[in-house]
Amino acid sequence: MEDFGVYAIFGVDEPPQQILRRDGWQSSVEIQPSVQLMVLFSRGDWGKRDSISVELADERDIPINMGKLTPFNKCLSWEAGEDGVWSCGATLTVKLSGGTSDFLDPVLTVSQMECTPECNSTAPVLRECPGKRKWSQGEEEEEEEEINEGRGKENICPNASQKATPHRRGKNNGRGGQTRLFSQKEEQTTTSSAQSHKAKGKQAKTPSQTAPLDKPSGRWGQTLCPIDPQTAILIGGQGSRMQFCKDPIWKLCTEDLSWVPAETLAEGPTPEARIGHTATYDPESKRIFVFGGSKHKKWFNDVHILDTQSWRWTLVEAQGKVPPLAYHSCSMFRGELFVFGGVFPRPHPEPDGCSDSIYIFNPDMAIWYQPIVNGEKPAPRSGHSACVMQGRIFVFGGWDTPVCFNDMFMLDLGLMEFSAVKTSGTAPSPRSWHGCAVLSDCNFLIHGGYNGNNALSDTFIFNTDTSCWSSLLLPQLNSFPRAGHSIITMPITWRKGSIDEEEDLPESAPQTLLVFGGGDNEGSFFSDLYTMPVEELRRD
Repeated sequence: MEDFGVYAIFGVDEPPQQILRRDGWQSSVEIQPSVQLMVLFSRGDWGKRDSISVELADERDIPINMGKLTPFNKCLSWEAGEDGVWSCGATLTVKLSGGTSDFLDPVLTVSQMECTPECNSTAPVLRECPGKRKWSQGEEEEEEEEINEGRGKENICPNASQKATPHRRGKNNGRGGQTRLFSQKEEQTTTSSAQSHKAKGKQAKTPSQTAPLDKPSGRWGQTLCPIDPQTAILIGGQGSRMQFCKDPIWKLCTEDLSWVPAETLAEGPTPEARIGHTATYDPESKRIFVFGGSKHKKWFNDVHILDTQSWRWTLVEAQGKVPPLAYHSCSMFRGELFVFGGVFPRPHPEPDGCSDSIYIFNPDMAIWYQPIVNGEKPAPRSGHSACVMQGRIFVFGGWDTPVCFNDMFMLDLGLMEFSAVKTSGTAPSPRSWHGCAVLSDCNFLIHGGYNGNNALSDTFIFNTDTSCWSSLLLPQLNSFPRAGHSIITMPITWRKGSIDEEEDLPESAPQTLLVFGGGDNEGSFFSDLYTMPVEELRRD
């Protein structure tokens, strides 16, 4: 096979240009303002190479877009409509980030052109903002205003609000109406332990997040999906400076709480980087279904399937219609996916509009359809939680500008009928982007979230038999507010020879609560992994 190379096409009428040769490891290209489309692809034998990282950087050398070429994902593309309008000063860089090479040509510069995507890494204004965002101070604030003036609105991280009453934003916020996604702390490096969260806020700025080799980088908006009693799969997420994570897929071994980077472990087309998606595991077919989400101005309604037996990704060519959605919920029941709510992309008749519809995906027939649903439907919302218990889906909380919810609805999956749940006890305050996990046949847990002004740290348990809320004090978990995090339950697994081996509980019951990631609305993005035996929660 011919020698390996990475090529780029700048515009539909331009021929491919080779930008990384067989013996190279890094290349930088500047792009003309007239470029409206870019396509990168590899050709030839990858050999021992694992992946090629791709970055777009603005005139200050701050990365504004990222992706990877791998032996199983050999093409990346950008369009002006989805990731910005090219203007001036940006650079495209490709770099060998795995495997081996001859390293004979350390840097290859192709041409001297100019470009800058509209989507700037520092603070593009996104469209799903629950409240006003925080401003930075001094000259940096003025700089951000100039950069973001006239930019489009997109989806927004929940951890980003000024402490003020949430409001619906107009279509054209002029200069002075633009706000930063985070405060000055947004540039800090993410922390890996609870004790260091606040200390990290004092660190110097870093132009991009750097992922440790032994665990995921700090992030929010990801999914963490259990696939067996010892393994969970982490997919997607976004970290500091609104950068989509360079390390989007990880495998968690719960036996020793170790992480393994897994982006190149599976064959087939991996899902494009995204946040606000769902990843749902079907224990019968042993497959993970990834649906929806967003990436800058690009919104998805695709379905990617990861077969955990063959470790192969498949992009489904589904029939039927489902709108592009982000921050929706997705529940598996009898082999079908039930998608509820979520926020629509622009353009859409309703600014920041959310869905109140149910869409069902049947994997066997690869078809989407809408069921007839009766009863009292929940108001449109996004960022809510949903869990399946005893043939019912319980929907809690969420957001639809300018309202944040703390109501509860139940969908009877036999009758396909919604009903409002009248609850008692100490209910959680209104919130979205909280964590939710099923603890038993009749209990589920709610933790953290975002109320339009602040990230939250409180914890509650709901009993579906009594319809009663109870608050829970967990000092380690309640000490640090977070939203956009992941919460799952998994069986306890002890390492062979553990002194606690005799105390091992039945493998069939979920025994351990795991909490990963999220953000605190103060610029920190977490990569810590918190665990607690579920039995302790039940005793409380």
